Order: sequence, then C-alpha cells, then structure tokens
Amino acid sequence: MTSHESSTAAPSFYDRLRNAGIEPDDSEELRLNKALLMLATGLVSVAIMVWVTIYSILGPQFSATLPFAFQILLAGNMIFYIRSRNFDFFRISQLGLFLFLPFIALWSGGTIISTSGVMLWALLAPVGAILCIGVNQSVGWFIAWVILTALSGAADFYLADSVIAQKSNVPIRTTIFFFALNFISVSTIIYMLLRLSIAEKRKMQQSLEEAHQQVQVEQERSEKLLLNILPGAVAERLKNSNKTIADGFADVTVMFADIVNFTQVAANMSPSQVFAMLNRIFSAFDELAEQYGLEKIKTIGDAYMVAGGLNEELPEYAAAVADMAVSMRDLLRRDFVVNAAHLEVRIGIGTGPIVAGVLGKKKFIYDLWGDTVNIASRITSEGVPGMIQCDTTTYHRLAGSFDFHEPQTIYLKGKGNMTVYRLIGRRGASDSEEA
Repeated sequence: MTSHESSTAAPSFYDRLRNAGIEPDDSEELRLNKALLMLATGLVSVAIMVWVTIYSILGPQFSATLPFAFQILLAGNMIFYIRSRNFDFFRISQLGLFLFLPFIALWSGGTIISTSGVMLWALLAPVGAILCIGVNQSVGWFIAWVILTALSGAADFYLADSVIAQKSNVPIRTTIFFFALNFISVSTIIYMLLRLSIAEKRKMQQSLEEAHQQVQVEQERSEKLLLNILPGAVAERLKNSNKTIADGFADVTVMFADIVNFTQVAANMSPSQVFAMLNRIFSAFDELAEQYGLEKIKTIGDAYMVAGGLNEELPEYAAAVADMAVSMRDLLRRDFVVNAAHLEVRIGIGTGPIVAGVLGKKKFIYDLWGDTVNIASRITSEGVPGMIQCDTTTYHRLAGSFDFHEPQTIYLKGKGNMTVYRLIGRRGASDSEEA
C-alpha cells in the first residue's frame, strides 16, 4: 500500500465509524450525538486492543481475559444498535458500560494504584452524557462516577495493605507506566470527542447563520417587491395584519396618462420592441413619481396612474401631481432616447374623495375607486394629445401657482357637460419657455 492510499484509507474508516447508524432524516443534533458515541466506542475498542496486546506481551503479570470480555461487550452492543437502530437504548447501555466496566476491572484487579488508575476510563460516561444526552441529564452520570470513585477510594484506604500484600506482584515501574498510559489515553479520547463536538457545532452555527442571512436577504427582497407594489404604510399594515385593507380619503389628487396612438405604432413592432418602448417610458415615469414623492398606483395597458395625498408626508400633493404631469409631457417632447417613437401623451387630473384598498389574496394591488378616479380617467380619454386637463377642484387648488388656458366645456358620458382647465405649467416657467 502506498502512502497516498494509506492516508486516504484512514479517513474513510474514520468517516464510516462516525456515520454508522445515522439515518437520512436525523436532525443535525442527533447526527452529532450518534457520531460522538460511535467514535468514542471505536476509540475505546482500539485502546482495549492495545491493552490486550501489551498484557499478552507482559505474560502472567496481567490477565487479558477481562479487557477482552469488555471489548466483546462494547462491540456487541454497537452491532446490536446498528441492527436495531434504537439509539436511545444504545447510548444509555453504552454509557453504562463505560461507567461500570472500569470499576469492575478495578475491584477485580486490586487497588487504584495497582490497577494504574483504570477507573479513569469511567470518566468517559459523564463526559459522553454531556455530549450525547444533554447537560442536565449528565448530572446523574457524574454523581454516579463520583460515588463509585469515592467508594473505591474508601475501600482502598481501609483494605489497601491486605490487598496489596495478597495481589500486588506488579513492579512499580510497570504500574507507573500504565498510570501514564491511562491518563494519556483517556485525556486523548476526551479531547477528540470535545474537539469534534465543538467543530461540528461551529459548522451547525455557521450553517444557521448563513441560513439566517439568506432569510434576511429574501426578506429584504420580498419587502422591496412589496414596496414596489404597495405604498409603504399599506405594505406595513399588510405584513402585520390579515385584516382587509380599505381606506377612505376625503381629498386625493389622481392623474391618468394615456399614450396617444400607441396601438397603431405598436402594430408595426415586434413584441420585444413594444415591451422595450413601454418599459423605457414607464421607467422614466416611475423615476418622476419617486422624485415628486407620489404613489404610482398601476399601469393599465398603455395608461399610467398616479395619486398624491395617500400619506401625510406630502402636504402640497396637488401641485406635485401637476409638476409631474408637466415633466412627463416635456420628457416625451424632448428626450428621444426614452421616446424614440416620438409618442405623445394625454393627461387628466382630478381631485376629490376616493376609496382605496387591496383586493383579493393573490396577485393583489392597491387600487383606487370613486367618482374622482372616474373623472380623471374620462377627462384623460377626452383630452387633446400633449395637453394636461384638470377638473374644477384641481384648477382652484393650483390657480395661484400654475398657468392655465381658458376653460373648456366637454361632454362626459354619464356626467353631461363638464368644465375642464388645460394646464400650461408653473407660473414664470411657462413664460420663459414661450420666450
């Protein structure tokens, strides 16, 4: 066997030992518990094999029968677990063997000194209970180890002289050697178990942190998506409550913008070209809505709907809607990168009471209803390309800051004759533009 094959064979055996008995649906904590106990059993079995070999070399000074019997018990219990998959029984019985077998070896072999502190191996029971059962449940195992150790010490204190006189035929150097070997072996196994436990729990913690970060990223993405669909205050209410969201507003300014002759222009374009054209225009409108602090409500085909006054952050919302309308009109007239097809827009603005809310439970949107919405929509469809038409309420709200053409009377189905005012722009700005 080459050195490379040897280095790969050892980890393979180590991994098989750790993963024996692990089920696919086991939790991470249960997987770790099983791996630790199987590793402890394997390490103790290897140590016992070494001990049996050393005892055999030393000859009649030590009997290898008892350690060999212990190894058979440990290995047999492990095989029974692999077949039965009853981990609860396995960890209790295996820890029980870890606890009692070293004391049986002590009591059958003489004193603590003459057996080279073999009872140290029993410390694996409370340590294993901490790692494989739980901190609280390990207290009983530790108390049992302390009691057995105290009883063994008391027996040695009172009976040591007679026991040593009858049984001790082991040289002091051999006893010291095994003392050191027991200390080193037990300490090594405990260290390896603790190291594996901490390393695996750090991996689990890191995995949880990565999962938590991923959840946060997904949550932020969902919140951004929700804020792109709903106003911020409405999105917050929707997250924190399952109640129906329906609000009444006494005064809101609503604007519709309708692209003129869009159907005829789009008829000669491919679907991707139509999408790209609308996306450029509506994305520019979105930026204007954000700039003026207004809420985009929705797009309906080639129409764009915006509202102001749905929150208290913007007191002059009618003026903001008017400013955005002027900016939309001017954008399409001047920016032919956005408006490569040289499209024009009709815009209608209405002010008054509305009802707003979220309809349905799937693919929901925040929508507006009421006579104000209907008026804004109808004066848009009856408008002139490139013009911004306002109802009377909006006109009176804006007359002090904006210039208007002479009022016009138009007929609206279901409403009859209605006076509208065509917005020019901000006072002063419109004069300089004409000059």
